[in-house]
Parts: sequence; C-alpha cells; structure tokens
Amino acid sequence: VYLLYTVDKKEGELMCFKWSKTYSVAVNGINASQIWEIWSDVSKRHLWDTDTKSTKINGPFRQGSILDIELSNGKKIKMEIAECIPNEVFTDLYQFPLAKLYGIHRIEENNGALQIITTIEIKGLLSYLWQKLVGEEIFATLPEQTAMLINLAKEQKQL
Repeated sequence: VYLLYTVDKKEGELMCFKWSKTYSVAVNGINASQIWEIWSDVSKRHLWDTDTKSTKINGPFRQGSILDIELSNGKKIKMEIAECIPNEVFTDLYQFPLAKLYGIHRIEENNGALQIITTIEIKGLLSYLWQKLVGEEIFATLPEQTAMLINLAKEQKQL
C-alpha cells in the first residue's frame, strides 16, 4: 500500500511513501509471556531470526535501547527499540537513507489462542526502493521465523 503525502501523526513527520506488510499466525498451547521471554533475550535472537547471526544490547530490553546485530551475511547494523510494551509488542527500527524500516512484533491472546503478528513497515521518500532491496526479502522469511519462535516456546514449556 502506498500513501502519497500523508502526515504520520505518531512521529509528526511528512511521509511521502509507506509500504507495509503483515504476517500473522494463531497458535495454541503457548502464552504471551513465553514469547516475550524469547524476544527479550536478545542474545538468543539468532535462534528464531533467520537473518541474524548474533545480537547484543546496550542495556535492558526497553524503548530507546540499541541492538548491535551481526546479520547472517556478516554485515553489522544497529537497530533501536522504538516501542516496547512487555507481553504485547516491541518495534525495532533501522534507519536507511531517506527511509525507516520498522519490524513490529505483536502478540495478542484471544479465546485461548495466541496470535503472533509481525509487520514490516518502511516509511520515507525511498520506501519503494528499500521495499524492493530488503523489505520483501525480510517479509518472505517471516513464516519460517515465526515457526522457529513457536518451536522455541514449546520447547521451553517442556523444560
């Protein structure tokens, strides 16, 4: 979805383009705190994030903290935790030239099932370019990453 010349009220910035795509799956037998425990232990991010080789954080897992990530291709990047509500949602943010990439990781419990929702969102003048260069590739990994996350949670439950 592309939006021309809209104002992002959350950030108060003029955004010329925005691309967003969401992957969601419902699962039984695990709860939000189990997923949150995995997400917030950044040293184990490589166990569920297929794009990651290793991750370190400059403090506690909270809004404003910086993640130092070595990607599976060897490239090193920094991401900021832009939003963090325990057992609900965290958003990591990467700054491209003239665009921002958000990975929005949300969990919702509904009628005994846990909904795991991941949205990849790119905002900014070059969102179309970054969508084509990395956004679609990241989105394509979400089913495998989510399955790995669920398996980790189920393994923890058995311990």
